[in-house]
Amino acid sequence: MIPRNRPVINEADIAQQAGVPLATWRRRDAPAFRQRIPSLFPHSRIRLYDEAQARAYLAGQPIPQLPSTPHPEDLLNDEEAAALLGITASTVRAYATQGYLSAGKTLYSLRVWPRHDIEERRTNPPGQGKGGGRPPGTGQGPRKAHPYQDDPRLHTATQALADAGETPRHRIAETLAQQHGGSTRTWERLLTQASQTSPPD
Repeated sequence: MIPRNRPVINEADIAQQAGVPLATWRRRDAPAFRQRIPSLFPHSRIRLYDEAQARAYLAGQPIPQLPSTPHPEDLLNDEEAAALLGITASTVRAYATQGYLSAGKTLYSLRVWPRHDIEERRTNPPGQGKGGGRPPGTGQGPRKAHPYQDDPRLHTATQALADAGETPRHRIAETLAQQHGGSTRTWERLLTQASQTSPPD
């Protein structure tokens, strides 16, 4: 969970601030760092940290405490949302795709939702009472032009292609995965989509 209004940072950015390559930081510095600064999503493969805590650690300053009281603006990942709703994480993602739940937002390739969106869906499950399911008349909704439509990572991939020159695409994908999280394969797919998607007029 990301407490409300708390900026986050990933390990690539932490290594950059520490002035060392990411691989070096993970091998040499990460074990001690992770003991002091817990990941905000401990069960996720994408490690995100509270930025203020990370900066304090790097500066050798006291580590600030995170808020412990739940707030409607807290950001939850799919597993945390699923626990509140009593469903699986894959169902949460499906709800977001099908319009039963807001699309959320993406931070470092991790999709998160405000707690109030999840609690509202818990109060009004799909097809049950006011607010349940899609609005009348929407049917299945418009089809996406491609799987990554509206994914903010697509813009990142497009910009990376524009800046990369003759760099092989798999190298670009590796760099993006290190900088923003996610797998190299996912970024390769995003780069492929970015190369096929015409920019808007």
